[in-house]
Order: sequence, then structure tokens, then C-alpha cells
Amino acid sequence: MSGNSGTAIINLDIEGPVISRHLYGHFAEHLGRCVYGGFWVGEDSPIPNEGGIRLDVVEALRALNIPNLRWPGGCFADEYHWKDGIGPREGRPRMVNTHWGDVEENNHFGTHEFLALCELLGAEPYINGNVGSGTVQEMSEWVEYLTRDGDSPMVRLRKSHGRDEPWRVRFWGLGNEAWGCGGNMRVEHYADLARQYATYCRDHGDNTLYRIAAGASDDDYAWTETLMRQISCFGCEATPKNFFQGLSVHYYTLAGPWEAKGSATDFDTESYYRTMAAAARMDRIIQGHSTVMDAYDPGRRVGLIVDEWGTWFDVEPGTNPGFLFQQNTLRDALVASLHFDIFHRHAERLAMANLAQTVNVLQAVLLTDGDQLVRTPTYHVFEMNKGHQDATLLDVHLRGTGLQRTVGDAELTTLSASASVKDGTVLISLTNLDADQPAEVTLDLRGGTLADPTARILTADHLQAHNTAAETPVTVQPFTALTPHPHGFALTLPPHSFLTLTGRLG
Repeated sequence: MSGNSGTAIINLDIEGPVISRHLYGHFAEHLGRCVYGGFWVGEDSPIPNEGGIRLDVVEALRALNIPNLRWPGGCFADEYHWKDGIGPREGRPRMVNTHWGDVEENNHFGTHEFLALCELLGAEPYINGNVGSGTVQEMSEWVEYLTRDGDSPMVRLRKSHGRDEPWRVRFWGLGNEAWGCGGNMRVEHYADLARQYATYCRDHGDNTLYRIAAGASDDDYAWTETLMRQISCFGCEATPKNFFQGLSVHYYTLAGPWEAKGSATDFDTESYYRTMAAAARMDRIIQGHSTVMDAYDPGRRVGLIVDEWGTWFDVEPGTNPGFLFQQNTLRDALVASLHFDIFHRHAERLAMANLAQTVNVLQAVLLTDGDQLVRTPTYHVFEMNKGHQDATLLDVHLRGTGLQRTVGDAELTTLSASASVKDGTVLISLTNLDADQPAEVTLDLRGGTLADPTARILTADHLQAHNTAAETPVTVQPFTALTPHPHGFALTLPPHSFLTLTGRLG
């Protein structure tokens, strides 16, 4: 018997908020090989594609039920001018991507290509507008170009480029990281700009916009408070409508200081635990911003949007440092599973989250090299957890022994869990963060039973295991060591593992 044991009390009859599918969103920036070589190969490529969009990537992402995709950035968004990316590709002007690698781009992947990608994926587009170097008119016209029907200057322009019907585009970001690469602004200045941009990002027809203000980094609660106080207009007779419907926050998981983040694959157990403690900090950050928002918006009409999250390590040796390419190990997968448990707990306020990034950048779910495609360990967590999308959160309480570990000045709980129900099917997610010890887990099911339970597990021989085109040691496997228990089920969760259990609610 291991020294680590825990009980997950799951109240099958106590339902919480709905877990929005948009908490499983993704992010595609013009950065490194995320767009060019990742999503886009061009129509003349020998790699199978539709209109230049590579189909193996589309197929892999459709298996995740990808709900939304954020584009074109990130920092790139605030130097991107959308009119340079429409019309015949051979006539589009080139630009320099000053943020990421200082490389020249040909603008062949632009607005129409992005919307075609979203249609292939079955995902909603989330467009991040340019506040840093753009104009109010530029962003207003982009909204009109995409979403207006009938006749207008931008509608005629869209139709001249082959698209008669408008797209439905709800999600619009009002700039990105205004405190940093998006303009190095003071929050008071950005608050005024956000009000202005939101005013001219208009609803056309029945396309109702969900405007997302560029929020804080990490635990900068003062930024959030200033935006909530100055931009929102709750109870304001002159302007009864909110200026924005969402407020973002960005938080990355680092294993060390910014200047020495460490290797994505060559790390020891101490670095692993530092990473997990940093990932667990997301819970406190979300709670802090939610508390501030509650003071100004007790009805929770404004959603908190974590539209950049994930691990950030040093780039792989020999790669362009501006391309942010890193491998993806079992450690990354456990960071993802821990994040999703946190996101689920905050589902009443949290409206969207976007992993950074989808392909070939940071904590990617897919890696490409020529015609080769690799599903990373993080990919499998998204796939195993997809049943939580739009499901109803169930009440879960954890207790046990040997589940606490001191990491620096933080206490890390090494067992994490969440559960939901949708259409009579219950999905339970369990993560054992302990690097070396298994956990004896009892699932104490109350208020109902589970029929026909099936379980799957993601783990590997060592924490550094990662998938390549040559070998895939981190894959999902059936888990059959589930035993009946007077209160539900019992199982031994191996060290550094993620497990999901599904069953019919009885």
C-alpha cells in the first residue's frame, strides 16, 4: 500500500454551472511555424491540403472538437493590418514580423484563409484586433467586412473577393497585452481606448459581438479593477450596455525565472515539481481576478477569458529563438490536465481559455515537420477530456494522506480531480502529480451510481517522455484495474499519470 491515498467524493446529484466548450479553445499566432508550415502549406504543396490548409492538421484537431481558434495574435495582432491579407495572394504586400524572428511574411494566410480554416475545423473564429498600431476605423471596417449583409463599402469589397454571404464572428479581442507588446500603455489610457474601440465594433444584423478587453498579466489585479471600474457601465442610464463582454488574463507556467526557463525535455524531478507548483498557481490567479470582477459585476455578466496559457520553456537547441519551438513531454500533459480541473472549478466566471499555441509553438498539441505530424502528450489530454465540453459540473471533494508536497514557499496537492455530466454520461478526470509514488484512490459516488464504467490512462515510464515521428511512447491506453468498492470504485493511479473514467448515470 502506497503512502499516498485519497478519496474523491463525487456528488452525482449536485450540479454546478455548465463547463463552456470554449474553455478548450486554441490559439494560432503568426509566430514561427504555427501558421506557415503548421496550418498553411499553400495550394501547390504535395502535402494534402484544401485551399492551402493542410488536412492532416484539420483532421487531428476535429477529433478534439476544437471549439474556437484565436488569431492572428498575440503580439502579432497589434502590428497586423487586415487589408494586407485579402484579395489575390500574388498582389498582397509583404510585411516584417518584428515580434517573432524578424522574418518577412507574404500575407498569403489572411482573413479568408483563416475563416476557411475555422469552417473546416467546425470552430468559432476569435479575431484579435489591432489597437497597438491600428486605428478605430480599421477595426470597425474589419467587423463590417466580415459580418455585415446587404450593401455597404466593406460588403462590396468582400464580395469582390469572392464571398457573398457574411460570416458569423462573435469573438473580438480589443488589442492584446496592452501593458506590453500591444503598446506599453498605462491601464487608464487603455481603458479609454477600449471604450472607443468597443463603441465602433458594431453588431451588424443578428451577429452580436462578444468584445474582449485586453486584460492583465498574471496577478495584476489592479489592471482588472481599473478596467472593471472605468469600462463597465452597470446601472448607467446613459449607456445601459456594457462596453465589453469579456476580460482577458494571460498566465504562463514557467519552471524557473524568465531568463532561464529551462529545457522542455532535459529536466530533473525538482524542476518538475516547480513546474507543477507554478501551474497550480493558476487557481489563485483566476480566483483573484474573479473576486475583483465580482465587486463590480456580481451578476457575472462579464466573462473572464484566459486566452493565453501553457508552459514556456527555452527553445529547442538549434532552432530560431524567435520561433518559440519546444518539445512537449508528459510533464506538459499533466500541466494541461491540472489546468482543466482548475478551469472547471471556475466555470461560473470563466468563459473561455486558449492554449498557447496549437501547432509548433510553445505547448502545442501538434508538431509538424514537412509531411510528418505528431500528436503531443498534451493533445491526448484534450482528447480524453473533450466530454467535459458543455457538460454540467458535478460537486467533487478530495481528502487523503500523503497528497501534500512543499515546493519552495508553495504547497502542492498531488491529486487533482473534476467531474461532469452530459446527456446521462458522467466523465471523471483524475491526475496524480506525484513523480514517483502511486496513489490509492477511492471514488466515493453519492446520489447515484455509474453503470458500464470504462477508463483510459495517459502515462509513460518517465516524466521526460515525448512523442516524435519515429516513436510515440506517450499514448492513451485502456485502464482495466478498476475494482468495485462499497461506495463506488477503487483504483491505483500510477505516478505521473492522467486518467479518465466514463459511465452511465444511474
